[in-house]
Amino acid sequence: MTAVGRVPAAASAVAEGETLLEVEGVDKSFPGIRALDGMHLTLRSGEVLALVGENGAGKSTLMKLLSGIEVADAGTFRLGGTPFAPRNPRHAMELGISIIHQEFNLVPHLTVAQNIFIGREPRRGRVVLDERRLNADAAALLDRLGLPLDPRAVVGTLTVAHQQMVEIAKALSYEPTVLIMDEPTAALNEAEVATLHELIRGFVRPGTGVIYISHRMGEIQRIADRVTVIRDGAYIDTLDVATADTRDIIGLMVGRALDADARPEGVRQGREVVLSVTGLSTKGLLTDVSFELRHGEILGLAGLMGAGRTEVARALVGADPIRSGRVTLHGREVRIRHPADAARLGIGYLSEDRKRYGLLLEQDVKANIALSTLRDRFTRRGFVRDGALRAAAEDMIATLRIRTPSAHQTTKYLSGGNQQKVVIAKWLAKDCDVLIVDEPTRGIDVGAKEEIYQLLNRLAAEGKSIVMISSELPEILRLSHRVVVMSEGRVTRVLDAAEATQEAIMHHATLRPGASDHHPAPAHGKAERP
Repeated sequence: MTAVGRVPAAASAVAEGETLLEVEGVDKSFPGIRALDGMHLTLRSGEVLALVGENGAGKSTLMKLLSGIEVADAGTFRLGGTPFAPRNPRHAMELGISIIHQEFNLVPHLTVAQNIFIGREPRRGRVVLDERRLNADAAALLDRLGLPLDPRAVVGTLTVAHQQMVEIAKALSYEPTVLIMDEPTAALNEAEVATLHELIRGFVRPGTGVIYISHRMGEIQRIADRVTVIRDGAYIDTLDVATADTRDIIGLMVGRALDADARPEGVRQGREVVLSVTGLSTKGLLTDVSFELRHGEILGLAGLMGAGRTEVARALVGADPIRSGRVTLHGREVRIRHPADAARLGIGYLSEDRKRYGLLLEQDVKANIALSTLRDRFTRRGFVRDGALRAAAEDMIATLRIRTPSAHQTTKYLSGGNQQKVVIAKWLAKDCDVLIVDEPTRGIDVGAKEEIYQLLNRLAAEGKSIVMISSELPEILRLSHRVVVMSEGRVTRVLDAAEATQEAIMHHATLRPGASDHHPAPAHGKAERP
């Protein structure tokens, strides 16, 4: 692929393999939290440097300092050997540093071209926007990058994957020296990841470099040259990817060994059916979806992007209307027309987008935990019982091991894993019997994932019934007592834990509904069909 952009003179003089960007002795604190402590990092010219660490380790804070979003308390940054201190994001981009954030920074009602060149639109004279030139410049950039996007398309109508491509195009349009990518593949499938990696290889050359933040070890092995590990705001080590062992990297990240070969806990037959779904269909995608959820069970929902897993969850909690079908809870047919109906029935839904639908980020942890129960449990005669609310929040913080200075900490300052625990705490405070968790570990590091896994297993052992939607097959296989596999809005197979393998799940996930199934039956016998 053709290389993209120019390299500023100071950086272009840096020979391949020499230091391009240096971070030395950087400190940063927020109220109640020391986010970075003497941090250092070295990016070489012409390399992709992976940056890994648990959520809360300080990765995003460091990137915010480099990109001018926050200001360091102490320490030095050098680019091409020259000290620099970005005052704001625009200044950082002028210096040659672009960042692609994990959370998109796009304007939904504007076009692809308008988003790429926002604030830099070509004009005729001083006032009139030159729409033709804007679209032509965007088309030329997208063509050079090999991105299949229409510059005139409205960003809000694009898929998440295509919106990610817009973010990439916008970042590269500044012709940066250093490109920072924070979890760039969280919403991409394997083919889209391959396209992204091709873009990165086309960008990297002498005088440029990429900092690639990811929790996906397989991707790091494919794209990165070296990997820097940080933990608790401090630098730990930098390893060559070619010779580094994945378990060693993870061990450095979390400071402990993890069991990568664990299997579902507490699998047994004959459990009581708690939730039964029969012939569920919606106007958009779902057709004749049927399955059962049993007491104390973790039921995995697996499938490729667009299979309908999230749509099932949204239909069950009343977020999307059901066209036909029957839902029974504890043997009684129920009609759920709104998420409030689901909550009253004891069904909690943890959305895949916890920041948009699950949390009030500007409110404290205590307020978020009480969201689903404030009126029922903590209000008397119109007044909030603050003492009872605080005690309940502190009990949940202790039970779920939420890492926060106090129940009064603003939720946006927590790591992704701890934010997810707050969402779970919200529904446990409601005492829900059924939990539907959609991508429970998306954007969460391996250490925090382990804690979420242990928490879900513990909840199931205590009698909670859990539907878990995940795009990560190892996660599905590790936790699920049974696996419902979906394709194109239909259930194609239900697999018991003993017969669920990555091969079996992928076979049924790629099987067109109604097509003949020539896949050999598992050795353990034929799978249950709903």
